[in-house]
Amino acid sequence: MLFTTPTQWLALAIALIAGWLFGLASHPGGRKWKQRYAEERDVHGRTRKDYDTRLAERDARVVELERENARLLSAAPVAAPAVAVPNAAAPHAPIAQSAARPAGTRARWFDWNNRIGTNG
Repeated sequence: MLFTTPTQWLALAIALIAGWLFGLASHPGGRKWKQRYAEERDVHGRTRKDYDTRLAERDARVVELERENARLLSAAPVAAPAVAVPNAAAPHAPIAQSAARPAGTRARWFDWNNRIGTNG
């Protein structure tokens, strides 16, 4: 056993009390920790308020999208526009011009035809 005599118990008690007093004397007073706690509490409060605001905005957007979805589901379908039938007399008429470059012309950088200082 470590402590068997009253003198040993008294020495243990004195050592414990002396350590406690030394710890109190060397403690900075808690000012630094109180300040850090207050700053952290304020940051947490701002973060929580921002989070709650974003949740409210998200919920409002969800309600708006659900309302829009319900409106679109209940709306009448849009009819497709009528398609014109091509003239049967000229079946091989060109429909659109080609956007291809004529043969013999060379491509320029970014296809800028009017660049300054280039020949050909």
